[in-house]
Amino acid sequence: MIPFVRMGFFIRLTLHRCGGSPSGAETAVNRRQVIYWIMKQVAIQGITGCFHEAAARAYFADETIETLPCDSFETLFERVNGDKSLYGIVAIENTIAGSLLQNHELLRRGNLHIVGEYKLRISHVLCALPDETTETLREVHSHPIALMQCDEFLKHHPSLKPVETYDTAGSARDIAENGLHGHAAICGRSAAEIYGLKILFDGIETNKHNYTRFLLVSGRGETAVPKPDKASIVFSLPHSRGSLSKVLTILSFYDINLTKIQSLPIIGREWEYRFYVDLTFDDVSRYRQGIAAILPLISDFRELGTYAEFRTDAEY
Repeated sequence: MIPFVRMGFFIRLTLHRCGGSPSGAETAVNRRQVIYWIMKQVAIQGITGCFHEAAARAYFADETIETLPCDSFETLFERVNGDKSLYGIVAIENTIAGSLLQNHELLRRGNLHIVGEYKLRISHVLCALPDETTETLREVHSHPIALMQCDEFLKHHPSLKPVETYDTAGSARDIAENGLHGHAAICGRSAAEIYGLKILFDGIETNKHNYTRFLLVSGRGETAVPKPDKASIVFSLPHSRGSLSKVLTILSFYDINLTKIQSLPIIGREWEYRFYVDLTFDDVSRYRQGIAAILPLISDFRELGTYAEFRTDAEY
């Protein structure tokens, strides 16, 4: 039985051995069974072992998926926008580092829709080549945000020189592939294991309540969610007294809860701001009524997506 995966389909060929030659080595296919199994493909920013991949696999925990690495978030959005069969997963905010403003703008400017979210606990390890010890290390490589999240650990190891790189998992891969002695990486446990590095310290992040919120995006239009209870919207307001307060008062009247608001200046329009807002609700019809009620007060409105709010098992 030969598995062959391509373009999201799983094709299985059933082969039967035929006796035709004296040696019995001649093999032919006399029956072909093709099974179409649609495998989800998810574009991620980073390489195998990165936190984006961990979030994608956790979101689709009950399914087999293929992850498609992208060098940048811009590339990810272009790739998903160009292939409607793909999903993408993008970090949008972290409980320590705050919002990823770049991704807010990519969401607004693009044609993708938010169809889900996942909150991933971020835990870092220090890893190096198998024969390394703490005493033999000189540098520690990682993404600048990961280095920042492990600042207390680094303060207690002043002999390690922090070196900023483009990716946590990429730092681990580079050390493994190039045999970089004296170098360590700060990354997730899965990256260390994938690239065969030795974990010297585990759980080195300063704050143990370190979570990143990821959004699942799709270019297939508004993918139906059975029971949406969360929405992400963006709009702008005139630079006038009480304009934002009026909008929030109306949303409150319709039993809509604001869970996040992020403002960004509108380039070329002095002192005017664009607001990215996350809302939760119990009744989607009341949400729709609330949005209709604020439309006369706002401009440049776009609904980025309605989806199910992520909750842990303890929150249900």
